[in-house]
Amino acid sequence: MRYTVSVALAVVAFSCLSFKGDKEEKKEEKTDIHTIELIKNEGFNDSKVMNILFNLTDVNGPRLTGSTGMKNAEKWVRQQFADWGLANAAIEPWGGFGKGWEINKSYVAMTAPYYQALIGVPRAWTPGTNGLVSGAAVLVKIEKREDMADYAGKLRGKIVVFSSMNGDTKPNFTADASRVSDEDLKKMSADPHTEEGTTNLSQKPPAPPSNARAVAIAFRKSIDSFFASEGAIAVLSGGRGTMGTVFTSNGSSRAWDAPQYLPELEMGSEHLGRLTRLLEAGKDVSLEMDTKTTFLAADSIENNVVAEIPGTDPTLKDELVMLGGHLDSWHGSTGATDNGAGSAVAMEAIRILKTIGVKPRRTIRIVLWSGEEQGLLGSRAYVKNHFGDRLTMELKPDQAKVSAYYNLDNGGGKIRGIYLQGNDELRPLFTEWLAPFADLGASTVTIRNTGSTDHISFDEVGIPGFQFIQDGLEYGTRTHHTNMDSYDRASANDLMQASVVLASFVYNTAMRDEKLPRKPLPKVNPSPASWAR
Repeated sequence: MRYTVSVALAVVAFSCLSFKGDKEEKKEEKTDIHTIELIKNEGFNDSKVMNILFNLTDVNGPRLTGSTGMKNAEKWVRQQFADWGLANAAIEPWGGFGKGWEINKSYVAMTAPYYQALIGVPRAWTPGTNGLVSGAAVLVKIEKREDMADYAGKLRGKIVVFSSMNGDTKPNFTADASRVSDEDLKKMSADPHTEEGTTNLSQKPPAPPSNARAVAIAFRKSIDSFFASEGAIAVLSGGRGTMGTVFTSNGSSRAWDAPQYLPELEMGSEHLGRLTRLLEAGKDVSLEMDTKTTFLAADSIENNVVAEIPGTDPTLKDELVMLGGHLDSWHGSTGATDNGAGSAVAMEAIRILKTIGVKPRRTIRIVLWSGEEQGLLGSRAYVKNHFGDRLTMELKPDQAKVSAYYNLDNGGGKIRGIYLQGNDELRPLFTEWLAPFADLGASTVTIRNTGSTDHISFDEVGIPGFQFIQDGLEYGTRTHHTNMDSYDRASANDLMQASVVLASFVYNTAMRDEKLPRKPLPKVNPSPASWAR
């Protein structure tokens, strides 16, 4: 798509109210439509966003935190920042992470009652098989601790088919890909306390309550220990994905002293289901596997990647406007929609601003994070190092200098609006900033909060942090943490649109007279449950 700059460039002004005592004054704040048009022209007519995404995904590969792929991506990003002429481009360490891990080889097949190659992905931080192994399959179903006794003495030399079969293999008459409907956007813009504001629309799946999650993790660890102590060879599990999609996850701990469990591969519903049905019917099933994984123990220090466009206003240049997304991914594919797309859009947004020669009053700082998938580790460490401790609310001087942080991490779709994160004072301002993009589908401002990604790290210490509303496309059905999260699943037009919207918000924030209004500081909550992701 080409975007042509209009010959006649308008300057649109809007008014907001400021108050001094009992006297009401009218304060005019201008939107620089000329610069917004330059952003659109560069972002649509000379976009580099898909080339950035290609290099992050196809060229670099998976970017699991602590892996070689992640380290390579950090180096490439830093070099791109330097090549674009950004200031202070650097790989900034944030702290210890534990063992790195990566896949070197993965093969699994059924060899009896006939040969069939199977789709499986090793669970993160599980060991390899140390060469080709084979054995009879045994079906195991454990729902409570007492069930383990049923398999005692029956697993030695066997490959465990650990089947929960929670995937739905019935025909699906709903499209995998979807955009946020006008009806849902209308509901999102309404007050969530009203009937009109009720919606089931969600972005990232919410995490379970921390206590329930801890119990489930502890139970699974006891199962893994049981399989190993019983002398099983390996484990096949999973079953949530369909049509060749495998949802990947963590299979063991990255901690230095974590026990090593058995090699384990996650599978989609159809292949795990076939093994389950054959075994339930009493058929003899044989399997073979050859997986190789590497634990990287040489360097536990992980990093974020940072660069800047320095501010030019003598008074405001020490203040910050920040943007970013998480650079790390899971390992089943190349992490295109989670979150190569968000990283590419943030990189493209700052490239656009640098290319068109903006002279921001405040410093614009981009940071791409690591460790997001393990609990916002990179962004939380950065915020703690630079701005304040979320657990004690002891704030550093630079906390007051940040006007806003803008994040993108909900897939490969275009921006449809923005979450106010409970800060209703910004509604008229953000509504005005979205006005030039209404014809591109971005106009919704919602008071709602959204969680589970890196803007939360800023919000936790009282810094305005925002995530944009995005079209999900296939994010929730095919790509989020799966082996299908590849470059092919990102939309070029959507990412170009997202890049220009993000660039404009960053520019507008950097140029206004005042920092963005802030919510009251969060209170210190001593409950560990409140500290969970």
